[in-house]
Amino acid sequence: MTEQMTAEPAPPTLVQKLAAEAIGTAFLVLIGCGAAVATGADVVATGLAFGITIVMMAYTFGRVSGGHFNPAVTVGAALAGRIAWKDTPLYAAAQVVGGLVGGVVLMVIVLAGDLGWDFGEPLGSNGWGDSGNIELFGALILEIVLTFVFVFVIVGVTDERNDTVAFAPLVIGLALAAVHFVGINFTGTSVNPARSIGVAWFSGSDALIALWVFIVAPLIGGAAAGFLYPLLFGHGATPIPGSGIPSGGATATVPGFGAPDAFQQQWNQPVADQGGYAAPAPAEQPIIQDGWQWDPSTQQWIPAQQPPAPQAPQAEQPGGWAPPGGEHTQVRPPDA
Repeated sequence: MTEQMTAEPAPPTLVQKLAAEAIGTAFLVLIGCGAAVATGADVVATGLAFGITIVMMAYTFGRVSGGHFNPAVTVGAALAGRIAWKDTPLYAAAQVVGGLVGGVVLMVIVLAGDLGWDFGEPLGSNGWGDSGNIELFGALILEIVLTFVFVFVIVGVTDERNDTVAFAPLVIGLALAAVHFVGINFTGTSVNPARSIGVAWFSGSDALIALWVFIVAPLIGGAAAGFLYPLLFGHGATPIPGSGIPSGGATATVPGFGAPDAFQQQWNQPVADQGGYAAPAPAEQPIIQDGWQWDPSTQQWIPAQQPPAPQAPQAEQPGGWAPPGGEHTQVRPPDA
């Protein structure tokens, strides 16, 4: 009988992950910002365009790269223990490149259309002050808070302890649409440096001058969400090596939600000088006084249990078996 061997699917390579991030971000800029240009930044249409695109791209590329499409999401994921720091700048670079590609394609489409758009005019770009409906401080606070909400939802809904992880892309898309509904009439809603960079270069000097806000604020909001979620609710799964805060630190765990038991905690403590792991700590010594022993389970004193006497070496008894020593214990060896 011949058994047919089924090969395990190969994990995605780093190149495939970066390609997925670039393509997904390009589609996000093309469709989301395209909807803003085509509809005159209609709040519902633009918000849904961004949200639906995230749903599509997350289901398409989630298994490959995790479906970030946003440097703020990647930074939050690194702090939450979901991606190594060494991959974070590569992800961000791929996302920015994808955003620029999406911006170029959108510019070509708009120029070929009959919308009356000229190079240097807003192309779904973000703004504040003269190019927005909010001043600098308000724009910073708005983008930090909206990005925090968005990334916090992402880190929470993708937690392995949830039973609804398969619906995560849908929830993430709805969250992105929701934050757009709030921010479109103020800044145009960024919450994504790659999305803002992707169209700012084609939107004139005002968009470029305002761009730094939509790089700094989303990164702050994403980092805050990625740090706070595991601090409050625990990691669930073991963080990926090279992620999180380099100096380490205790994180909270929620009882009943994947918290490791004491045995696992003891064996998972690294021993720096031995390069291995520490053995479980010895059991707590019982409290014995005047022949009585305290039983913590029943909260009362019970007769103290005598410790077993040491056994004599086996070689001293015929047949290789030795009875336990002790004055009060007599054990007859088994019949030959």
